[in-house]
Amino acid sequence: GQYGTALQAASCAGEYRIVELLIQKGADVNIAGGEHGTALQTASYQGANSIVQLLIENGAD
Repeated sequence: GQYGTALQAASCAGEYRIVELLIQKGADVNIAGGEHGTALQTASYQGANSIVQLLIENGAD
């Protein structure tokens, strides 16, 4: 599909609180999949700087 995970979809949509919740519940911040790569790549592409920072603070690379 277009998004590999819920974390990637939330990152693409700019949904900070959902991204935060998914991370708290153990979502892997480095999984790549779908058409958009990782959640970090998706958030960067969308210009979602606060989500980029949140992902990096939680181990995204």
